[in-house]
Amino acid sequence: MPNITVTLEFQNKRLDDYLSSSSCFLSRSLAQKAIKQGLVSVNGNIENSHFKVKEGDVVAYEEAKVENTKLEAEDIPLDIVYEDDDVILINKPAGLVVHPGNGHPNGTLVNAILAHEKKLANAETIRPGLVHRIDKDTSGLLLLAKNEASYLFLADQLKDHSMHREYYALVKGIIYEDDGKIDAPIARNPNEPLKNKVDCDRGKEAVTYFHVEKRYKVDDVTLISCRLKTGRTHQIRVHLDYIGHPVIGDPLYGSGNKKLYKDGQLLHAYRLTFVHPKTKEEMSFTSPLPKHFEDVLALLK
Repeated sequence: MPNITVTLEFQNKRLDDYLSSSSCFLSRSLAQKAIKQGLVSVNGNIENSHFKVKEGDVVAYEEAKVENTKLEAEDIPLDIVYEDDDVILINKPAGLVVHPGNGHPNGTLVNAILAHEKKLANAETIRPGLVHRIDKDTSGLLLLAKNEASYLFLADQLKDHSMHREYYALVKGIIYEDDGKIDAPIARNPNEPLKNKVDCDRGKEAVTYFHVEKRYKVDDVTLISCRLKTGRTHQIRVHLDYIGHPVIGDPLYGSGNKKLYKDGQLLHAYRLTFVHPKTKEEMSFTSPLPKHFEDVLALLK
């Protein structure tokens, strides 16, 4: 069972809020569900959602068991970049939802993985093996673990920022700095539940580095590469909108130019670097830009 030690910055937070703020769970509601099912303990004791955590508390947790949901294996083609007994690296196409959820009960990458890897079929979670996520309309590299030991080892790399994830993004406007760092905390937007926002008072640390790859001044867009230090939900999209350069085609953030592309944000996870859970060797993989992204670039002057 994974565990995490409470640091001073989270002193006196509610247990459910702490679990979501620490990225143990994707949302507070999922944390509450796990707490209700007795899957969360503090210093070995089962507590309720209202319990206030203290610095030094050790919180152990498991994902809530899926209720009234049976994940079905589906024969959906997968672009497998690398696979061994411990990990699978997928090149996800834009438009493919990563795991079942509201409005997407099936037809997801997880359904495809269950057909490919039978060992994950009995996992009592909607995210079997998923070490991290990328948004539905974001394409690129996604890492999954085939067993619990590999999952915990890779999840630790995600938490301590030693797993490196890099993206290409086409953004609105011309960025004149060759390189930059966006250091702006991110929190959920209380007025728009589907969105996050920069919030210096309530937000969690979020840092994105970017480098300009090419400027298209006639079309008023810039191609950049981004490297994540942290991994908040929608981080790159929120940060780029915050500095006035939303991702082209983004349906949620900013007013990115949807004449160039209207089927979702032009964001591609092109490089992933991690330490292998068994061999302890560093591995790095890249994924070329998908056709829909290349087609847009070909239109630019």
